[in-house]
Amino acid sequence: MSGSGTNAEALLEYERRGEPVAFETVLIVTDAPETSRARVLAGRCGLPLAELDIRAFYRERGETAIALTTPRRRRLREEWTEALRALVAPYRIDFAVLAGFVPLCNITRDYPCLNVHPGDLTVEENGRRILAGLHFKPVETAILKGFPALRSSVILAQPFEGKGEAEMDSGPVLGVSAPMAVGLEGCSVEQLAAVAAARRQAPYRDLLREVAAANLERLKFAGDHVVLPRVVDEFAAGRFGRRDGQLCYRKADCSWIPVRTVEYSAGKAEPVTV
Repeated sequence: MSGSGTNAEALLEYERRGEPVAFETVLIVTDAPETSRARVLAGRCGLPLAELDIRAFYRERGETAIALTTPRRRRLREEWTEALRALVAPYRIDFAVLAGFVPLCNITRDYPCLNVHPGDLTVEENGRRILAGLHFKPVETAILKGFPALRSSVILAQPFEGKGEAEMDSGPVLGVSAPMAVGLEGCSVEQLAAVAAARRQAPYRDLLREVAAANLERLKFAGDHVVLPRVVDEFAAGRFGRRDGQLCYRKADCSWIPVRTVEYSAGKAEPVTV
C-alpha cells in the first residue's frame, strides 16, 4: 500500500470478519512509510511491516523524481525492487495484493500479484483497454465517453518490460464489481468535455477532476471494497486458472468453465461468470 490504505483495510476486515477464508495476511508492505497509513494498519492488526521509501531511495542516489523516464531511473527501479525482494523474502509468501501500491516494480515476476483498478478493464476498443491508466484517468475517460456506469477490476498484474502504456493494466481480469451509476454532479458530458479540451498542463484542478474525484470515492466502496477481498479469497482457494491462455473459473460444483471475467456483487454469495 502507498496511501490511505482503504483497500488494504477492506481486505483485512474481510479476513477478520469471523467467517473462514482461504488466505492469511502475513505482511504489510509500503513504499511511503511517512505518508501512508501502513504503520497504523500494521499496529492495529498486529502484522509485521516492511518499509522501503521509494522517494528517499531515489533521493539518496541523486534523483529528484521517481518517474521511469530515463534509463538511470529505470535501473534504480530495478535496484529498489531487489531491495524490496530482500525485505519480503523471509516471509515466504505465496502471492501479493497490490492494494493501492503505486510503484511499478517487477516483484510480479516472483509470484502472483493481484491488483485492484478503478475501471472496467474488459472494455476494449480496437483490442486496447481504454479504461487502463493511473489515478483519475480511467474514471475521467469513462465519464467523457458517456458511460452510464463504472466498475472496479481485479487483475493478475504482469511484469513490465519498458514498452510504455501498452503494458499498463494488461493482466487477466479475474473479477469486476457490479456496475455503479456515474454521477455527473449536475454537469453534462459536453460541458466536461470542454473542460478537458481546455487543459494545458497537469496537475489539473478543474471541474472534470472534481466530478471524477467524487465518482472515484464512491467507487472505492461500491467497487474496490466489494471485488478485491472476494477475488483474493477465491484466488487463494484455487478457483482461477488458465488453459491455453484462456481464463477459467472453478464453479461450486468443481467444474471448470472458460470466462472473460467474473462479476461480484455486494450481498450476492455466488458471483456471476461473464
